[in-house]
Amino acid sequence: MEEILKYFPSLTEVQIAQFEKLEALYQDWNAKINVISRKDIDELYVKHVLHSLAIAKVQPFESGTYVLDVGTGGGFPGIPLAILFPETRFYLIDVIAKKIKVVQAVVDALELKNVKAEQLRAENVKGDFDFIVSRAVTNMPDFVSWIKDKIKKQQKHELSNGILYLKGGDLSEELKDFPKATEYNISELFEPDFFETKKVVHLPLKFKS
Repeated sequence: MEEILKYFPSLTEVQIAQFEKLEALYQDWNAKINVISRKDIDELYVKHVLHSLAIAKVQPFESGTYVLDVGTGGGFPGIPLAILFPETRFYLIDVIAKKIKVVQAVVDALELKNVKAEQLRAENVKGDFDFIVSRAVTNMPDFVSWIKDKIKKQQKHELSNGILYLKGGDLSEELKDFPKATEYNISELFEPDFFETKKVVHLPLKFKS
């Protein structure tokens, strides 16, 4: 939790309380439904929460923004971002029902009013979004094919509407067909060694009428 406050010092008391609750909630749920690997649960705040919040350092969300989190798993990056941006709406989806069950339980326990969670494939999502976020659910070409027609036309952020993707390692092959993609090294945002090879990839996508 100290790591969160170190990089996000202006959190409200409500936000601090919500972030603090995450550890006990995930410890409890993970004992019933394994949504986070056993070795990672002890480092929840760095490997999951802070990692998710790297997106916020690359592009903070304006009030009224609509964000889709594809393959959210246990709720990452969507839940930490929803705590940080209470005026942004988040739609968290995953194809695995038990993961959405955990997400919904965490959302309810934190009283997050800006989150909707649903068991759904990305291709079946209805609606347009300012940004689509995800954490390494698949390769970028496949991911783009799932969501390319779900981007809002109207822009209101410094970065163009599109994908904000958390991924690690050498992405040159994966991104070779996406010349507009920009890689942001998380190691330049956060100090822990865990982020040495981790990146936020921004890929602008055009509105499809």
